[in-house]
Amino acid sequence: MIILYHCMSARSFRPLWMLEESGIAYELRMLPFPPRAHARQFLEINPLGTVPVMIDGHLLMTESSAICEFLARRSGTSNLDVASEESDFGIYLNWLHFGEATLTFPQTLILRYARFEEPSRRNPQVVEDYRRWFLGRLRGIESGLAGRTYLCQERFTAADISVGYALMLAEFIGLEEQFPQSVRNYWQMLQQRESFGKALAVQYRTAKEQNVPLIHSPLVGNK
Repeated sequence: MIILYHCMSARSFRPLWMLEESGIAYELRMLPFPPRAHARQFLEINPLGTVPVMIDGHLLMTESSAICEFLARRSGTSNLDVASEESDFGIYLNWLHFGEATLTFPQTLILRYARFEEPSRRNPQVVEDYRRWFLGRLRGIESGLAGRTYLCQERFTAADISVGYALMLAEFIGLEEQFPQSVRNYWQMLQQRESFGKALAVQYRTAKEQNVPLIHSPLVGNK
């Protein structure tokens, strides 16, 4: 059985959402945030102390978008993957990585220099620069959705989960009101999926069952 190590609504939400969408059996292990500081034993599993960590037999993966791609292919019978012979295969791979590399990375800098650092080390200029940087990149989604419901093959895929998580994080930061209308509509549609609601619920339920404190978790507001 797959084991997923997860912090509340962190990047590891991507594979959690994927697992709920695909119906693959898994065991969820919740960690306080950041685990490298509050769950030091986790460093024996991942020396970087970051989530996600997904273990499938002898396989250990730590990159959320790569895990999404792996799970999409592993599920076999789902349409969450885009096959190499389909017309949107290249677009699909691009969106999978766009969600993390282009959309999530700048938000980590916003969070760090607006909330995580000690007050003396916070930097409003960095926050503003990367806020503008992120919002500018939403033009890519706006363009990609022109004439489409989903990003690829006119169906929900792992690419929508990769990008959708970045929009989830942006909502937490307080950027949703600045989304282009088509991006806002798209994000609202993604939240209506049953798997999204299940993933949100299971992380809270499991944290409670495993006695994982949420006081340090930066994203506990997303329910």
